[in-house]
Amino acid sequence: MKVVILCGGKGTRLREETEYRPKPMVPIGTRPILWHIMKTYAHHGHKEFILCLGYKGEMIKEYFRNYLWNTCDITLRLGRNSDLQFHNNHDEEDWSVTLADTGENAMTAYRIKLIERYLGSDERFLLTYGDGVGDIDINASVAHHRRTGKTCTLTAVHPPGRFGELGLAVDSTIQSFNEKPQAEGGYINGGYMVCERSIFDHLPADPTMMLEQAPLKNLAAAGQLGAYCHDGFWQPMDTFQEASLLNKLWSENRAPWKVWPTPADRT
Repeated sequence: MKVVILCGGKGTRLREETEYRPKPMVPIGTRPILWHIMKTYAHHGHKEFILCLGYKGEMIKEYFRNYLWNTCDITLRLGRNSDLQFHNNHDEEDWSVTLADTGENAMTAYRIKLIERYLGSDERFLLTYGDGVGDIDINASVAHHRRTGKTCTLTAVHPPGRFGELGLAVDSTIQSFNEKPQAEGGYINGGYMVCERSIFDHLPADPTMMLEQAPLKNLAAAGQLGAYCHDGFWQPMDTFQEASLLNKLWSENRAPWKVWPTPADRT
């Protein structure tokens, strides 16, 4: 299955960083948070990515265009007989990355609608936001989605407060979808969704439409929005304090979302 990642928002609550770069390019350690999200999916065997670009999307294009330069040691031979040698491989050499310009100001539902053509004949795809990490078992969420037969299954997580609350039935069907209510508690939408292709029938050709508004609310009302409940680690990067927390966990080698092995782990 292909992995669609929403990378187009302006990240206004993280203005310290996003004034200069798109939020998915804000670093955790030496790599952008987008890379960390992609590594999670790749660890579970999903290595075909479609990135929905918008605000400062050219920086994301530049990052992947020069991926070898960004990840390898390099020897340059200067002069008329110039030469270039990349010394080491990287674990991402079997990734496929489609960089799709979905508009500077488009909202999430419209960005998703614009990339349907890149899914080929696939009847199912994975979808998430470009600003949150977790130790989520992607393949377990896919298996849950297949068992329940919903149009869309999102990963329900326990929040830091201030996000939209989900009303869950006993069978994990979402009975209501409320965007950022005043009341806190329970589960919230953590992204990491599994979607049937039929979700495109619920996405209007309207650049102002958010996925989290009418599309998900209507699916919930129709009993077609499911939840895969994740009780482990999940953390968004919406503020400077959250960015600092994620960097602290990474620098101290305590990052719960790092589920992939490094070369040192394999020796």
